[in-house]
Amino acid sequence: MQAIILAAGMGKRLKEYTAENTKCMVKVNGTTLIERALRILDKKQLSRIVIVAGYEGRKLMDYISTLAIQTPICFINNEVYDKTNNIYSLALAKQYLVSEDTLLFESDIIFEEALVDILMEDSRETLALVDKFASWMDGTCMVLDDDDSIKDFIPGKYLKFEDKGGYYKTVNIYKFSQHFSANTYVPFLEAYAKAMGNNEYYESVIKLIALLETKEIKAKRLNGEVWYEIDDIQDLDIAESLFAGTIQKRYDAIASRYGGHWRYPKLLDFCYLVNPYFPPQKMLDEMKSNFEILISEYPSGMRINSLLASRNFGVRPEHIVIGNGAAELIKVLMEHTEGPVGFIRPTFEEYPNRYDSALSVVFTPDNEDFSYTAEDLIRYFDSPGHTVGTLVLINPDNPSGNYIDCEGLKKLIDWARTSSIRLVIDESFSDFAELPGDTQALDLSLLNEEVLQSYSGLFVVKSISKSYGVPGIRLGVLASSDEAAIALLKKEAPIWNINSFGEFFMQNSEKYKKDYRESLKKLAADRSGLIKELSSVSFLRPIPSQANYVMCEVTEGRTSREIACELLKHDIFIKDLTSKLHNGRQYVRIAVRNGEDNLRLITALKAMADGAEAL
Repeated sequence: MQAIILAAGMGKRLKEYTAENTKCMVKVNGTTLIERALRILDKKQLSRIVIVAGYEGRKLMDYISTLAIQTPICFINNEVYDKTNNIYSLALAKQYLVSEDTLLFESDIIFEEALVDILMEDSRETLALVDKFASWMDGTCMVLDDDDSIKDFIPGKYLKFEDKGGYYKTVNIYKFSQHFSANTYVPFLEAYAKAMGNNEYYESVIKLIALLETKEIKAKRLNGEVWYEIDDIQDLDIAESLFAGTIQKRYDAIASRYGGHWRYPKLLDFCYLVNPYFPPQKMLDEMKSNFEILISEYPSGMRINSLLASRNFGVRPEHIVIGNGAAELIKVLMEHTEGPVGFIRPTFEEYPNRYDSALSVVFTPDNEDFSYTAEDLIRYFDSPGHTVGTLVLINPDNPSGNYIDCEGLKKLIDWARTSSIRLVIDESFSDFAELPGDTQALDLSLLNEEVLQSYSGLFVVKSISKSYGVPGIRLGVLASSDEAAIALLKKEAPIWNINSFGEFFMQNSEKYKKDYRESLKKLAADRSGLIKELSSVSFLRPIPSQANYVMCEVTEGRTSREIACELLKHDIFIKDLTSKLHNGRQYVRIAVRNGEDNLRLITALKAMADGAEAL
């Protein structure tokens, strides 16, 4: 068996990365694509590797000569690479193609060695490697029968995205038998090129053959093996996180992205915090039905969106400001804060990171659960050397999940009013708290005109993204009866600081309040079940939580980084907290997801506890 690699293209979309080199010489984590591919193929006892070069071909040949690859390498030069497409490059190699069984690759693919192994080990002679279609993919797709026969072969420009659930993406790695190449593929290739010209793609020939009654070519479905096609600099960035070398480096690369995990469709995200049960499907369908007008029309300005927020939360328009996520409002609020500010740690770092550490007064609970009450805060910030002009409270706190109930919040507000302390309460996670009886925390929100009127120094922040499960549309609100402060915040924000999708969500969320309440009940039940299961994992000590996440201490001499990295091997991503706490102990934070996802997490953790997946 031999391998053929098509490497003649210019890779224009990679811009400066391919200004003086062909695309396969682009480096991913310090190693070129071509070196990585050749090192893998060099292990497979192939008769030869044929490389069709073109753009900057001499540089490519010279570079490969330095790699000391043991398998014989043959080069073919496509002199008209800038006027032809890959059908011509493959035609140049036809004398090799018809001579023996072949593995065919495009040079802009990065892949793990297992992809080559599963092709070579499959007894079927002619295969197209495919993967279940995901949102990051582009280009040619297939529709398959149950027996892996190809029912349809669809070029990227003809994809119907409403049918994407049935699509498989071609990985652009193939196995051709010598018989197939000599008697079917090459004759079709020559005829197609003669009829259509050389500015076509070899996949078009595969499409024609795949639809014949002979069904000579079958699909080989991947099952979690990793690959990526690199067309532009964002693809390159994704590839560097997927192929980071060590699992520790991969974890760091993914964590540093702060989201965008839809580009990793196999990744189960237990790090970022959302409501898994909201919005309901009907609300999503309503938004989809308005997609075209929402994307083509300007959103309303700040005044109108303040009216929407006012209606949704029962607060006067002049007392509430809506933001592009709560982070936008936190930034502006902290920029207009002066004097000593009190923070409780561990906490959501967006607040203290936006303020001068020299003016920060920090309270750290002196117990293993990081729990505290309103009385604890009052006692501490009333004591000499700890007095502040502003106190920031996340309730429930992030990451501890500590919750101060309604009575405790009233005490804090009364104390702040008496002491002339500005009190910032972030209740982004408060709706998830479980209260005695039938009362829901949602009904006790401080986003209430009567509460706000009771003290103008009270500022209430809420992330709609987290509690309502819509982080992609970026929504947050801040409310206070301090009209001058709210007016300043509105002035600081751009007139179009939220998009049409966010506005549409706010406009229609009232209709789905019952669904939202039900989602909170489901989340509370799942949280209870998750905490119970986490308690049965020998190396974890879950800390009581009233939020949609659970903080766990890591025990038995293990480290939080070890746990996080081991779970990433299972495509499960959790938050390593140890860098945020400095007490010499190890912690992770685990989001609450639905029952099926939580079970997958627990199964992986218990396997680790049993030593099945120890690092």
